Amino acid sequence: MPPSSTQNPILAQARTNWVILKTCLEERFVYRADFAFATLVRFLPIVTQVFLWGAIYSGAQARSESDEPTTLNNYTYHEMIAYYLMAMLARAFSSMPGLASGIARDVRDGTVKKYLTQPIDMLGYLFWHRIAHKLVYYVVATGPFALVFYLCRDYFPHAPDALTLLALVLALAMGFLIGFLIESLIGLISFWFLEVSSLLFIYMMLNYFLSGHMIPLDWLGDVGEWVEYLPFKYLAYVPAAIVLGKDGYVLGQGLEGQLLIEATWIVGLLVLNRIAFARGVRRYGAFGG
Repeated sequence: MPPSSTQNPILAQARTNWVILKTCLEERFVYRADFAFATLVRFLPIVTQVFLWGAIYSGAQARSESDEPTTLNNYTYHEMIAYYLMAMLARAFSSMPGLASGIARDVRDGTVKKYLTQPIDMLGYLFWHRIAHKLVYYVVATGPFALVFYLCRDYFPHAPDALTLLALVLALAMGFLIGFLIESLIGLISFWFLEVSSLLFIYMMLNYFLSGHMIPLDWLGDVGEWVEYLPFKYLAYVPAAIVLGKDGYVLGQGLEGQLLIEATWIVGLLVLNRIAFARGVRRYGAFGG
């Protein structure tokens, strides 16, 4: 006789994950007006970036003796705007505001005990909590994103085909996982150092630069060679490079290898998270109720 759903650990875990996701979604929608306003405000930097790069390329064009459109490090003005829009979209998936600091706060004030005394995996709970956060964000931001990309459609050199779109979706999903695992790992360091704000600040600065959010990694020259071996580029640069068809990021011309490396980083970071959590719990001590 097959085991019932209550006896099946896989179904039980799936049911627990669903309850966590549903509860977190309801929590997010309680403050939906504030959440929607904060989400819409994040689109304001797009205008400044368009004007900024417009001024940069206009200045370069004025100094150029050629009538051809100015190209900076193999990027035209239209390609740069398209790159920035795609990097912004990638960051919407990979950014994890408050994750590391929230873990550190739970460890510092003893709230982490609820994960140790109840049959709930801390990393699993935080993962589904972040999924809920992103789902609400996408519901609110889909309209503005669609409007922005429609208005800027002429900046994109060509429309990606179905396989390229599939690779883009896969890169965005894995970028979400890498962003989550890096920040959760930083948060778990709080088992050894209760205050991780300085470390988090350093990470945010490196992330902004090495992920390609500030400028394309193509612009870094020799520095970009060793940046290729770090996981940061998958947080912003890789999805943008896929859409723009940059060298090494086209199907059949190296993109498959890049996605495989990204998947390898996910496995490695997951193992590091599990090791850090297991060892951190063993040395953790808390008193009181």
